[in-house]
Amino acid sequence: MQGVLYAAIGAVFIVGLFFVDSYRRRGSGRAAHNARDAADREAALEESTSYAESARRVAEAEAASIRQLAQNEADSQRRGAQAEAEALRRAAESDAASAAAAAQGIRGKAETDAEELIAAARRSAEAEVGRLTGGLREAERDLSVQSVRLDETQERLDAQAVRLETEAADLDRALRKLGDRERELSSLEEQLAARVAELDQREAEQGRALERVAGLSVEEAKAELLSTVEAGARRDAATLVRSIENEARTEGTERARAIVVEAVQRVASEQTTETVVSVLHLPGDEMKGRIIGREGRNIRAFEAVTGVNVIIDDTPEAVLLSCFDPVRREIGRLTLEKLILDGRIHPHRIEEIYEASKIEVDELCLRAARDSLAEVGVSDLDERLLPTLGRLKYRTSYGQNVLGHLIETAHIAGVMAAELGLEPTLIKRCAFLHDIGKALTHEVEGSHAIIGADLLRKYGETEAVAHAVEAHHNEVQPRTIEAVLTQASDTCSAARPGARRESLETYVKRLARIEEIANAKAGVEKVFAMQSGREVRVMVQPSEVDDLAAQVIAREIAKQIEDELTYPGQIRVTVVRESRTTEVAH
Repeated sequence: MQGVLYAAIGAVFIVGLFFVDSYRRRGSGRAAHNARDAADREAALEESTSYAESARRVAEAEAASIRQLAQNEADSQRRGAQAEAEALRRAAESDAASAAAAAQGIRGKAETDAEELIAAARRSAEAEVGRLTGGLREAERDLSVQSVRLDETQERLDAQAVRLETEAADLDRALRKLGDRERELSSLEEQLAARVAELDQREAEQGRALERVAGLSVEEAKAELLSTVEAGARRDAATLVRSIENEARTEGTERARAIVVEAVQRVASEQTTETVVSVLHLPGDEMKGRIIGREGRNIRAFEAVTGVNVIIDDTPEAVLLSCFDPVRREIGRLTLEKLILDGRIHPHRIEEIYEASKIEVDELCLRAARDSLAEVGVSDLDERLLPTLGRLKYRTSYGQNVLGHLIETAHIAGVMAAELGLEPTLIKRCAFLHDIGKALTHEVEGSHAIIGADLLRKYGETEAVAHAVEAHHNEVQPRTIEAVLTQASDTCSAARPGARRESLETYVKRLARIEEIANAKAGVEKVFAMQSGREVRVMVQPSEVDDLAAQVIAREIAKQIEDELTYPGQIRVTVVRESRTTEVAH
């Protein structure tokens, strides 16, 4: 359509040019050529008509070609549009399929994430339920333990009440007997006064008779009589004093033995073995190579960080951890155990696990200190003492756990105080804290008794407690009943059978030294160390040693053993002097 329009415009323009040219020629020769104007106009008209016809035909031909081009272009555009529409349709279908697939994947992932979240929530809920259940069970166990303790306390109170009632009844009977005895003494005094008067009269008569018979004055006879009576009185007094001392010693020994036996029998505690190494079991021998690391890098880093020596030998699936500090050894054991479970063993990981294990051991020490305080019944202890007290959980002495020894000593001291009718609270506190200085013996020089007393004074404990602690090994002379009972309960806990053990080498050396001390005495024939060194039998030659010398030998051997040897409990020395006379009847 645009081509036809352009052709029409061209034709009109050409016709216009012809009209202009014709008008110009007509104007210039109008005066001279009036005759030719009509002819020229006719010729111009014909010529314009022919030009117009020619232009029309050209325009129609051009319009036809333009129409054909337009038709071809329209067809090509229509086909391109159809192809583009088809491509768009296929792209749209492909995008729709991709969107459907993506939607399906997103839905599947959402379902998977939802299932994982549900499973995680279920596991978290189960873990929380397990933790709450464990806490409930622990609370139930604590309640049961407290109930048992209350029952035991009630039983002790009932027994004490019965004992007090019995003692009151005995006291009443004793008072009545004392009244009867006073009345008898009054009667005897009257009889004695009469007897004295009679004896005075007889003495006067005998004096006069003696003066006549012996020819002695009264003063001389009185002096001789007094010397005779004095000698007899001294013998009788010595015999009486010896008898009273023996009775008091026997009664005191039996009473003390009964109190100690009662206290020890009522206390039951666990025994542990003293170790300076910890054994850690491995899942396989190939783990030893991972612990050592490339060119020993891991084991050097572990020993440098923890301060614990790692001993790797031919023992299958096990390594040894050695350290003089039991707390540090426990931290090293937990660190290596966690590294083995984690599987990543390298210097940086060793430092991370060591810090975590150190915090865990500190928490365990605090928990052990609080549990022991609750078990013994000691309260109002300074919080700054709890870490030091808890470290005793990993400390042993002659195979006996020190924290367990403190608990046992406190119970024994409480029983002794109850048997003696004393208030047990302060005595149990003294006994429970008497070995707290052992937690610092690796850090502070000096006796653990003096170290513990200074530590308790620093954190506000009373002077009675501090004195009992510093006096329990006689570094300071005990001045109070609390100090004496602390010393006695400590000895009972340490000396009872099975409480402590010593190395075989030390045991053999002690027995050999005991026999050497006894054999060095004159007149000794044989020496036997019996009952694991708790009794020594010494056989002497009766021709060289009499009974008095045998007593002296026994005392000297016991004194020398006390001065030279260190041993749990006591050692009994028995000297046997035996005479045998044999005759043969034919």
